[in-house]
Amino acid sequence: MPTTVPATPVDLDDAEAVTRADRGGVLRSAALAGAQIRATAAAVSEGALSRLDGARPRAVVIVAPSGPARRAAGLLSSLVASAGVPVVIAPATPPWVGPLDVVVVAGDDAGDPVLARSVDSAVRRRADVVVTVPDEGPVADAGAGRVLALPPRVRVLDIHGFARHVATMTAVLAAVDPAFAPGDLADVADVVDAESARHHPSIEVFRNPAKSLASRVAGRRVLVTGDGVAATELARHGASVLLRTAGVVAAASELADAVAVVHEFGAVGGPGSGALDAPGSGGAAQDYDPLFHDDQIDGPRPTEPVRILTVSIDPDDSSVRRRVAVLGEVDVVRVDDLSGDAAPELRPTLEFGPVGPGAIAPSGGEAATTVRHCLVLAARLEAAAAYVQLAGGR
Repeated sequence: MPTTVPATPVDLDDAEAVTRADRGGVLRSAALAGAQIRATAAAVSEGALSRLDGARPRAVVIVAPSGPARRAAGLLSSLVASAGVPVVIAPATPPWVGPLDVVVVAGDDAGDPVLARSVDSAVRRRADVVVTVPDEGPVADAGAGRVLALPPRVRVLDIHGFARHVATMTAVLAAVDPAFAPGDLADVADVVDAESARHHPSIEVFRNPAKSLASRVAGRRVLVTGDGVAATELARHGASVLLRTAGVVAAASELADAVAVVHEFGAVGGPGSGALDAPGSGGAAQDYDPLFHDDQIDGPRPTEPVRILTVSIDPDDSSVRRRVAVLGEVDVVRVDDLSGDAAPELRPTLEFGPVGPGAIAPSGGEAATTVRHCLVLAARLEAAAAYVQLAGGR
């Protein structure tokens, strides 16, 4: 009969213990977001997408059925308002695709039959096909010699492929549409690397944005909200990595939905409890003794308050402050300064309650700013999920 080895929690301020506990390499994998973006930039500079330069397709179709690729496609769809080429997100190659279209097939499973059929279908319809799936298995066989291949050059855990997918999708769109300006991917990689440097195990919790965030959500039910379209897509990614990496059950929604709940049902509890706390939480938890509790006599067992995170890429911090004030204690996850190139000059912060100074937008336009902010915050959320896993001894 198999025995169960009890989990041993890890002190996040003990760098050696954290490193020893990371036997699965989840923290290292989360730290490679910048390397993935830089590898994509290198592939593009080597001419991986040269066939698309100057092309004016009828539409760019992104086939991304699930996982980080699907969430990256959702983020991209929020950035293309100014693009001159229609962008369609689909779970498989649509039947109307033809020679005038560009199809991007994105995913992390080289054996996925849906991706393989999508590649084959797009090739047979004579579309220009870009495949970002690992170059092996049925997907590679379906497009061998007939597609533009952008496979991953830096291998990470599947849950950490978000940065690569965002980079490849924006590179494709930039190649076919000069109106879309996502910025220099190599510069984006530098900024994301600077963020990852802040997550190093040797940096204490109070100075480490990812550790700080992990300490706030560990052992709690979590609601991740976004203050806009792009931020909500990022919130969905954050909820997913918390579930996949650390087993934390987290929901994702628009910030407006959370605020609406307060207006419709009212806030619950006192200091330290959120507006979305479940019945039975709050002050009753102080008198709760699991040994003597009787559900029929004492009522339902109290639950920990919901921890609300709000992902914000809005440069107007005062607007975010006003919107989250009604929710009580909220952790606002944002980037305050992207003006520096080195890690000490990048000041990503995790703020509790009021939001700090306004964001300083980098050059490159609104799309470039949004891409940088989202990839920096995605790296932070992924590292935080890794620390939650390690802190729980998983």
